[in-house]
Amino acid sequence: MGDQKIKVNRPRLRDVVAGEVALKSYDKLRSHGQFSEEMLERILRGVSSQKYEETVLDAAQAIGVSPSSISKKMVEITAKKLSEFKGRSLIDFKPFAIFLDTIHRGDEAFLVALGIDTKGDKKALGFWQGSSENHAVCEELFQDLEKRGLPLGKKIIFVTDGGSGLIKALKDRFGKKLLHQRCSIHKSRNLQKHLAKKYRKEAHRKLMNALEQENYTDAKAMLLELEQWLRSKNESAADSLREAFEELLTLQRLKVPALLRKTLMTTNPIESMFSLVRHCERNIKRPRGSKMLQRWLGSVLLYCEQQFHKVKGYQEIDKVIATIEAQQNLVVAV
Repeated sequence: MGDQKIKVNRPRLRDVVAGEVALKSYDKLRSHGQFSEEMLERILRGVSSQKYEETVLDAAQAIGVSPSSISKKMVEITAKKLSEFKGRSLIDFKPFAIFLDTIHRGDEAFLVALGIDTKGDKKALGFWQGSSENHAVCEELFQDLEKRGLPLGKKIIFVTDGGSGLIKALKDRFGKKLLHQRCSIHKSRNLQKHLAKKYRKEAHRKLMNALEQENYTDAKAMLLELEQWLRSKNESAADSLREAFEELLTLQRLKVPALLRKTLMTTNPIESMFSLVRHCERNIKRPRGSKMLQRWLGSVLLYCEQQFHKVKGYQEIDKVIATIEAQQNLVVAV
């Protein structure tokens, strides 16, 4: 009660036939459910289990909040959270866009999917563990999402940082109808790695100016100019831009309005979620195996959802969906 345990006098009742009778009210008081939920939230906010006893009310009189007790309860509650996260149905989630990216924790890689539905709400859809962001791990994640009811159709915009394994998995599934937006920030970083320091700011400025254009034709013309400029500085930088040309212009081709395009042109939404994951897990100094990593990741992703807001420009999503349907129907007719 009040984030602590307190002593109470417990009456003992005996039935003349059945013997001792359990008190439902006492069993309810002994339940760790609410206590564990509050404790998990505090630890996610940065309180370590070793120092938890110092943070509860009237700690000197508190019972059952030793570090070992906290650790045992954390295993229980995070296992429950992981089961909830990995088992929840996605049938009612109507995806408009899906961000895919990998968070590395120790030597393990976790491919995570963050979805935006047709109403503009965000949801952590799932994750899959592997040694790297390879094709097999991506396909396993897709299959897991589909088993839980998520419709992975050709009208969804996929936003990625450009990982080859992830792109291969997407192209194998959706072919030429794949709606894939490459992250402009990651592409800018890739270009700058090829260039001498004195050209980097100019390359970033030219790329961002091109991708801020509303019209596909104007944006493509500016990218062509950037390509020519890069070829005079570094051929490899120009080739890096050329291989992602159309994937950088997906949003312009779909006529996505500026405010909504700002959300979808980078992987910032999922990177922001990863930042919160790292913040919540900063007190985990010695992860003990895959089970512990998965328990905490599932728990933290559920916690992250409490911080989510609707994406800016969500009012325009229906118009973009109509454009996608019209363009795909036109391709079929041709």
